[in-house]
Amino acid sequence: MEVADGFGGSPREIARRLSLSRREFLRGAAGLTVGGALMSASPFVRAERARRKRKFIVVTFGGGARDQETFAPEGQGNIPHMLQELAPQSSFFTHVTNHGILGHYVATASLTTGVYETLNNFSAVPPEHPTVFEYFRKDLRRPVSDAWVVAPSNGFNRIGESDCRSYGPGLGARVILPKHLLSAATQGGTANLGHLLRDNYENPLYTPELGGGEFELQQLERILRLSVDDFMGHARTLSSPDELSLYIAKRLMQQEAPSLLWITMHDIDIAHSGAYSLYVEGIQRTDRLCAELWSAVESNPEYAGNTTMFVLPDFGRDSDFDAGGNGFQHHRTGDVASRTTWMMALGAGVRQGVVYDQPVQSIDLVPSLGAMMGFTPAQSQGKPIRELL
Repeated sequence: MEVADGFGGSPREIARRLSLSRREFLRGAAGLTVGGALMSASPFVRAERARRKRKFIVVTFGGGARDQETFAPEGQGNIPHMLQELAPQSSFFTHVTNHGILGHYVATASLTTGVYETLNNFSAVPPEHPTVFEYFRKDLRRPVSDAWVVAPSNGFNRIGESDCRSYGPGLGARVILPKHLLSAATQGGTANLGHLLRDNYENPLYTPELGGGEFELQQLERILRLSVDDFMGHARTLSSPDELSLYIAKRLMQQEAPSLLWITMHDIDIAHSGAYSLYVEGIQRTDRLCAELWSAVESNPEYAGNTTMFVLPDFGRDSDFDAGGNGFQHHRTGDVASRTTWMMALGAGVRQGVVYDQPVQSIDLVPSLGAMMGFTPAQSQGKPIRELL
């Protein structure tokens, strides 16, 4: 990426320039203004009655996408919905750094705990530290129906609840793995749905173990009011696993209306296959699905007007300029391009059309959610993002 990766200088300086290039691009392409100290106060309503009605949705832009395919002039054609619909409504943070392990499960675990987790990315283990779902449910005494995760199935079945003894079993989020549901519905076959069932792009040999309280097939009708036949029928109309995840998320919103919903998109990670066209197609699809999700928020009476949605990548991908990397295909070098990303926040309590380039970390999300929702993430190592409070 010539905008940033072609610059010389220290990693910190390259990251700063990358952030500034995002800011200038967004000012020109989406009309955002630059936020500063005088604009740091959010209009978020802190009254307890209003707070209890708030809904929060987190979308992790899983798989990571580089700026030259997204927030750079040459990438803007891939994200028309983010640029034209979502960014003008958002507070956009251009300099979000991930200092942890760049694997999808472990990085997502870090996002949910506010701590850089060190677990094996290909192990069916829970996060070591309490998750945002446990803080939310324990501190605010919320029922199990109020926190849900919709995730790809490569080990994410344990993402909803830690093994931290001070929180204990049963205080996490319910986890839905749409691909596992579909696999169960086909009774181990593919039923012409193989394109929705591939489990892991990063390590195709990895098959996750089940367990950890994930949503089971027999609960489709009881909770989502969806028969197996209807589920299968709709799946046949879809082209990707993330479309299936969005379908399930919208059913959850209709039937359960959870106050905390976490969705991990994963189509972009097809980049590991080495097919650039499929990687770009994944970006374009994720852009569309994020807009469809926000449209579902605005059309749902339980969510319209009182929902805050966050969209952020778990990390980036390797630079074309790092001799030790594989460019768009992987995220192995730990270079600036793979660690420096962005975050978009839009909806209730968020200042619209503002871009911030002050450095924040990905682990700052959990304490920010805590400050906005009213719980205390005691073990988080991040800090609340002041521009959201």
